[in-house]
Amino acid sequence: MTHHRRAATARRAPRAFALLAAVPLLALAGCGDQGELRGAGETPTAVGPSRLWPTLAPATTPALDYGEADTEVVKGIEAANDDIHEVNPVAVLRAQVAAHPDEYTGRTAMYPQTAERLGDCGGPSGTRGKGCPVLQAYYRDLTGDRKDDLVLGFTLPGDQLTVRAYTFEKHQLVQVMNTTDSVIGVEFAGRDLIVRAASTLPGYEYRTVWSWDTHQHAMLATRDEILRVGDSTPAPTPSASPSAS
Repeated sequence: MTHHRRAATARRAPRAFALLAAVPLLALAGCGDQGELRGAGETPTAVGPSRLWPTLAPATTPALDYGEADTEVVKGIEAANDDIHEVNPVAVLRAQVAAHPDEYTGRTAMYPQTAERLGDCGGPSGTRGKGCPVLQAYYRDLTGDRKDDLVLGFTLPGDQLTVRAYTFEKHQLVQVMNTTDSVIGVEFAGRDLIVRAASTLPGYEYRTVWSWDTHQHAMLATRDEILRVGDSTPAPTPSASPSAS
């Protein structure tokens, strides 16, 4: 039986070899000149970056330093177990208005209407009227400590909106972000806060990304750009450039 198997194998081998030998011939016969290489024309010469004014000394002081944080302890605001959900957003704004009379209540105050409209916000636990400048509060872990932080917005005259963020540090409520602009929209992106503002250029908008900085313990503007958005609905009266405090 063993000898018979070897003989059968030997008889099949020449036929298999003949089939394999025919494959290259068929391939060559079917290709013709379709597989020939053809020139694609001249290749453009690569041009590297060219530096302008190479002898100009670099600036040593930035014109506007977004890396400087402006934080503030909000006095008189406490919560059990530092639970920021127990903090009244209206009480937060009232505390800051009281702490900055030069901005809200003084003779030369920039936003006296905001302080006046706080009367429409009711008592500490009352309902808010239509004139109340404080918007709905939002909560998100911005600092990465697995605890929610508070994002508060309140309106100002001239279609301006102030956006602030707060967190608890050592049992104190601390304002860690403050920006005011002609805001189109505010978005969460993970632990970042994105503020979109109107631009003086039609079809464009400012977009600023605020991120937590562990060294300064504050939300910093880590990206500030102007983007084309195409035709859109009328936006609020734009400011010349985004402002950050």
